[in-house]
Amino acid sequence: MARAKTSRLRARVRATHVVGAALLVLLTLLGAWRLSNSRTFQVFGKLVAERPCNERLVALTLDDGPTELGTQPLLELLARHGVPATFFLVGRELEEFPELGRRIVLAGHQLGNHSYTHSRLLLRPISFIRHEIEATDAAIRAAGFAGEILFRPPYGKKLLGLPWFLWRTGRTTLMWNLEPESAAGVGPTEQDQVSYVLDQVTPGSILLLHAMIDPAGFEKRVLAQVLPALQARGYRWVTVAELLARCPAPPE
Repeated sequence: MARAKTSRLRARVRATHVVGAALLVLLTLLGAWRLSNSRTFQVFGKLVAERPCNERLVALTLDDGPTELGTQPLLELLARHGVPATFFLVGRELEEFPELGRRIVLAGHQLGNHSYTHSRLLLRPISFIRHEIEATDAAIRAAGFAGEILFRPPYGKKLLGLPWFLWRTGRTTLMWNLEPESAAGVGPTEQDQVSYVLDQVTPGSILLLHAMIDPAGFEKRVLAQVLPALQARGYRWVTVAELLARCPAPPE
């Protein structure tokens, strides 16, 4: 009888250990997932998602591309409104269309690094991460951009290896605090997205759009409304470089 009771006790202890281990794994995975998606925190290095500011400044950032059909109409739209932007370009596409990269720079815009292949840089070896970043840096320099090259992770995903490499090489991770196409509760129409930006913007906001990979022109139409609307409210559009230069970082 005593032996049977001891066996049952041991079985319960083993079961408790198994449940505890499974719960620990689940919590670890949940924490890693939340960390990889955070727009405001990373384990290593410098991250910027917005820069609260005393001036009514807002930075427009445009991800992906350059694309053969999407780049020139976007440049013309920005020129009509006198708006500089920061283009986070994919290295492989920049190598395919180097003239478009040079055109963006000559128009007075800032270039940023959005990786070479637009792969998720999670659980990747450092050698892969290094190539993704350095090959794109080289393409950006070849386009004629001479300023600091900020980095934006593809899909905004980062965990340990990528932030560590960025930190060790003195690079800044540039995220965003406004993205109408993915914000929870924002409707699918142009006006829904325009209203979201106008309602949520604050001095020092960083807006993200994907207007170069937009065959139907939806995001360009959103942008065509947002640009003058914020100017009418007294906002001035700036590159991320100017935003960071004019608005001091808060004390740590």
